[in-house]
Amino acid sequence: MDKFYDLRRDYSRHGLDESEIATDPIVAFRQWLKTAIDEAPEWFEPTAMSLATVDDNGGVSARIVLLKSLENGEFRFFSSYDSRKGQQLADNPAAALIFYWPYLERQVRVEGTVERTSRQVSQEYFASRPRGSQIGASISQQSQVIASRQELERLAAELEAKLAGGEVPCPENWGGYLLRPKRIEFWQGRESRLHDRILFERDADGTWSRCRLAP
Repeated sequence: MDKFYDLRRDYSRHGLDESEIATDPIVAFRQWLKTAIDEAPEWFEPTAMSLATVDDNGGVSARIVLLKSLENGEFRFFSSYDSRKGQQLADNPAAALIFYWPYLERQVRVEGTVERTSRQVSQEYFASRPRGSQIGASISQQSQVIASRQELERLAAELEAKLAGGEVPCPENWGGYLLRPKRIEFWQGRESRLHDRILFERDADGTWSRCRLAP
């Protein structure tokens, strides 16, 4: 049996007092994200987030995706609609996000409901992607079994040859999602595991209430 009892460290970089965080959690998130981007090590992707979804049998799965925009209080990301996550979100739109910035000893948890963005939003973002990423999204049947790596590369080469340098159209089964948050929690690591946790919950009138949680 592998045990990791002695692998631990104390967190001592920051504290988190209610007076130090904006009363609007979206404003607070923007501030934390800016700090995370500004202080990120070169190898770290500060917009990376864990996305947890649930299938129609109650099974939970999670994966890392990238936050691509934060507009109107909505967290936006992009994927294949036919992927496993896409199928789960079609069955159950409830989802959760986690941003973790270990170098800041911080994390943010977001819970809410997900829906697709407009087709225009999907096309605009797809057009901004590197060509290789466009080709990849066009030929990949995401989450499906494939015969080999060589098969994937062959499909990419065939599409590139077919397009002959022309524009890569946004696939019909690919596009954006937006998560509308209902709960946002800001977590700051502290010594002796006495972490600071500030929770925002959206009220029925659309305003946010705030409280402190025990660690």
